[in-house]
Order: sequence, then structure tokens, then C-alpha cells
Amino acid sequence: MAVIPKILVFAGSVRSGAYSGRTADVAQKELAMQGAEVTRISLADYPLPILDEDLEKEKGVPENAGKLGGLILSHDGLLIATPEYNGSIPPLLKNTVDWVSRVRRDGGRPVRPLAGKVAGLCSSSKGHFAGVRCINHLRAVLVRCQMEVVTPECSVPEGANAFDEDGHFRDERLHKSMEHLCRTLIETSRMLSTRIEA
Repeated sequence: MAVIPKILVFAGSVRSGAYSGRTADVAQKELAMQGAEVTRISLADYPLPILDEDLEKEKGVPENAGKLGGLILSHDGLLIATPEYNGSIPPLLKNTVDWVSRVRRDGGRPVRPLAGKVAGLCSSSKGHFAGVRCINHLRAVLVRCQMEVVTPECSVPEGANAFDEDGHFRDERLHKSMEHLCRTLIETSRMLSTRIEA
């Protein structure tokens, strides 16, 4: 019997109507359609201070970083949809990754939530370049955190016109791109999950 992979989905922006949030909505539906068990969260529910080693030394890793780390540990893979700020990763997303990478314990056991986890990436922007500069930066950061980032990605240009009234992509090529990304993420998550259980 095939393993049903659990995929955690979130956007790198919490702005109302953000193109990255709408892209994450598309991904959530596609992953579920392809048979994954999907959990969708908003980073707005896990506010974190700017990473500060003095703060960490005084108070430890923030509780919300630990909660996010625990969520990641309980899933087989992640799908992250990021906007692009000044050609790179938005501070909310980078700060979240940085804090979660510092989580070392879950309850009493030693952990590294990001290491070895599978990730799929989407990007979006209001312009023609679709966040491709940002997605490359994010990929590099996650690989540095020892995540298994799948090769297919889905980058959404002209965000204001990319979605129809039902929240689907207008462009069939974008739909095919999302299908391919989600299929690869599911297959890779299933493969690695099976390997760990064995």
C-alpha cells in the first residue's frame, strides 16, 4: 500500500491577497488532488522576533520557532510559495527559516527539523520575472540547511492577472508546471519516508 505523504504548505507573505498566498492555495489543491495529506498554515500565526543571538542566549529559541519545527518534523515535505523583495527572499520567510534552523530539541529529543526534509518551491511577482531571482536564493538557503529541494518549481509572473475568479491559474502552462512540481514533491517525499521507515 502506497504511503500517503504529509505535506506542509505556507506562503512567505502574510499580506491579504498576496500572490504567494494565492499560489500556495493552488498548490494546496493540487497536492490534495494528487493524494497528499495537506496542512496549510500562515506564518502570521507564528510571529517571531528578528533573529538575535543575544536574545537567543538570554531566552532560548522562541516558542513559535519550536512549534514550527515540530510541525515540520511531523510532515514528510514542505511546499513554500515565496514573493520576491528587491530580487531576493522576503525578510519574514528568511527570518522564519533562520530561527527554525536553530531548533535543536523537540520535547526531550535532539532534532534538526529542516535537515533531510523534502521541499518544493514556488515564487510569484507582479512583474514578468515571476520571482525567479528569489527562488534561486531560497533554494540555496534551504540546501545549506541540508534540505532535499526538488528540481521542478513553479514561478508565477504578472500575479495580478495570473488567477481566475475561482483561484485557478489562467495559464495552462502554469497549471502543468504546478502539477509537475506537486507530483515530484509527493513522489520524493514518499520515497524518502519509505526509506526512513525501512
